[in-house]
Amino acid sequence: MTHRPVDLEAIEAEIDRVRSLGLDRLRTRWRTMWRSSPPPALTKDLMARMIAWHIQEQALDGLDAATKTLLRGFARGEKPEGSRRLKPGTVLVREYQGERHTVTVIPGGFVWREATYASLSTIARAITGTAWSGPRFFGMRGPGNPPDERGIAPVKPTEAPRKHRAGRSAAQAPAGRREASR
Repeated sequence: MTHRPVDLEAIEAEIDRVRSLGLDRLRTRWRTMWRSSPPPALTKDLMARMIAWHIQEQALDGLDAATKTLLRGFARGEKPEGSRRLKPGTVLVREYQGERHTVTVIPGGFVWREATYASLSTIARAITGTAWSGPRFFGMRGPGNPPDERGIAPVKPTEAPRKHRAGRSAAQAPAGRREASR
């Protein structure tokens, strides 16, 4: 595959020119670029950004095949495979009930307390004594925990996961459902 030479300075100059255009000129540019009117609610800034992206896409030959495939999958509602892949050497740290737990990612598994495990969920179950999603327990996903650009959500070190219904104490059980103490 032969790449044509790209004049990055010319692309930058064109993008600067687009940013300086007024709303009416941006709409005209949009119509010539996509042969349709821009959505009415599109702001001037967003319209200029989309036009600038299109200029770069045309000059730099667009997206690669892998990215196009990934985006088509998103459009069909598919979840990407391996979206939570952790690189070997990554260290996950979680404090639970006053004890700090450190897990190291290795090829094909995880090391915790000098033992190798196939999944984070197995480790989370060993730590808590209840069935927990390992990625959720270690803060990689969960409600109110939006992931960052790497797909990992932050966790507060003192935050403990809520217990499952079976793990409640008698005082925590809903009225009328109190279990006898064991």
